[in-house]
Order: sequence, then C-alpha cells, then structure tokens
Amino acid sequence: MTMEWLRDNRECATNAFELNSKMGDQLDNRAGEMEAFIRVAELKSFSEAGRKLHLSPSAVSKLITRIEDRLSTRLIVRSTRGLQLTPEGDMYLVRARRVLDEIDDAERAVASGGKAAPSGRLRVNASIAFGLMYVQPLIPAFLERYPDVELDFSLTDGIIDLLEERADIAIRSGALPDSSLKARKLIESHRMVVASPDYIAKHGLPHHPDDLVNHNCLRFNFPLPLNEWAFRSPETGDRLKRTISGNFMCDNGPTMRRMCLSGLGLARLGRFHIQADIKAGNLVEVLSDWTPQDEQLIHAMFAGHEHLATRIRAFIDFLIDHIDPMGNGLRHPD
Repeated sequence: MTMEWLRDNRECATNAFELNSKMGDQLDNRAGEMEAFIRVAELKSFSEAGRKLHLSPSAVSKLITRIEDRLSTRLIVRSTRGLQLTPEGDMYLVRARRVLDEIDDAERAVASGGKAAPSGRLRVNASIAFGLMYVQPLIPAFLERYPDVELDFSLTDGIIDLLEERADIAIRSGALPDSSLKARKLIESHRMVVASPDYIAKHGLPHHPDDLVNHNCLRFNFPLPLNEWAFRSPETGDRLKRTISGNFMCDNGPTMRRMCLSGLGLARLGRFHIQADIKAGNLVEVLSDWTPQDEQLIHAMFAGHEHLATRIRAFIDFLIDHIDPMGNGLRHPD
C-alpha cells in the first residue's frame, strides 16, 4: 500500500522533499516515510531504496533526514561497512514494520467488509523442544488454510525481546514477565528430574535433594533460574531450592535430553518433552515425591493491541485448537 503511494505520487513526493514544501506539517504521509526507511534499512543503500520506490537517492535521503529531524535523533549512520542502523534506528525499524502491517490489515478488513483473511508476514519464535514437537508439525496445515500468510519461524531457548527479535509471537515456558505483553496458555505441564537406567545403575538414586551434590547434574548455560532446581518436602510441604552442578552445559532442551539419555547425568526437563522416553523406559523419574507441583506453563506471548493482526490471532487460535492442553500431544489438524 505505502509503496504504491510513493510510486504513484513520486513527482509530488520529490517536490515535497527536495523543494521543501508544506508537507512538513501533520498532514504528511508518515507511512510513506516509514516505507522508505524500511527499504533503506533492508538494502543498506539510498540509491537501491530509491530504485525500488521510484525516487531519486536525494529524495530518499531527505525522507530519512526528515524523520530524524522530527525525532531529534540519528537513525542511520555511514561507516566503512556502509549504512548502519543506530540502536534507535533498530527500534524504529521494528515499530515501522508493525505500523505498516497494521495499516495493511486495516485496509484489507475494510475492503472485505471486516472479514479479511489472515495475510502478511508472521514472525514466530518458539523454544526448541516445544517448537519441534508441537509447532513445527502444525505449520503445513496452518499455511494450507491461510496461504496468504508468510510464516517466519525460528527456534531458540534463550530469552528474547519481541521487538528486538522482530517477533510477533514468542512461545515460552515459565512465569509470565511483568510487561505489556499479552499471553494465551497453550499447555500445562510440569518439570521432572530424570536419569537413564544406565546412569542409575552406575551412580545410584538420589533420595533427597541434598544428595544432588554427589551427582552429575546437567545444566543450561544461559542466565535463567533453570540451574536452581525447586523442590517441596513430602512431609512438611516446605519449599526448598538447590543450585546444581555438573560437567556439562548446553543451551537447549533437545541436547539436554540426548545427554541424559546417553547416561551422562541427571536432568530437569518438561514432561511434555520426555513422556515418550519415560513410557519406553529410556528415562526414569527420580525424586518424584519432591517434585509433585513443579508446574510448567507454556504460553504464546504477543504485544497487546486493541486491534490484533488477524494473522497473529489466527495462528494462536490454530495452536490452541490442535495442541492438547495437558501436553499429551497434538490433535489432528482439520
């Protein structure tokens, strides 16, 4: 939409920005400015952006200068590596993309009488184990139902910022952050301390959380409280935590699971991730009396808006419709 505006009005735009006309007031076309900024940020070139938008490089440069003057901050700097975004530029880029997406959604909805089909790019970031087991298998059916959606799917177990990572949806376990993000619960699960039968045969079973000091406990290598295991006394109900240690660290659940299956040590993993291993006898739960309520909730988190993009709402609804809420697998897509 905004690109077409710039193309169809390129002569007016050139006059407006090169001849310094009255477009500096609040009747300006900020969507057009955002489109130009996004093109420059993606192509790292005023001339390349100008070719895409059918504007001269100087007109594009003045568009960017106009935004910077209005915001009183530098968004783009020149370096030996070409054009680079400042931290403020990165922030503006994320928000500009979101604004243009919402404008497109609004126009499609109005044009279709409020019944626009989901479309446009959807960026989803999920934790690795959950993403591989529950989200990835559903993607073909989702895209078959909504072919106008362009799904950008990534997996990581680290903490992410939706704005910095340019994600529309982040799927994570644990307590919800105190932020402006909204969330919808996908599953209720719980964490379990497990080991392979080979490990238990060699090193014995821990009977109390204090016994963990004598065991090799597998750890995550990012700054999360996952290396502080929580327990509850089966006799008194008192809560206690133990910081574990061992000779192996990794940054994702699937690797942790594989190391635990190999007999390397004890691991604390979500039931949804390892229930098949336990059923097959390849992993054994330990300290089960001490972990009856080690709850693990998994949510789809997104930035809250009064008018949520239809593609975001459709994807989350699709997950909820096809994922068993207790983490017992997938329901078959329609």
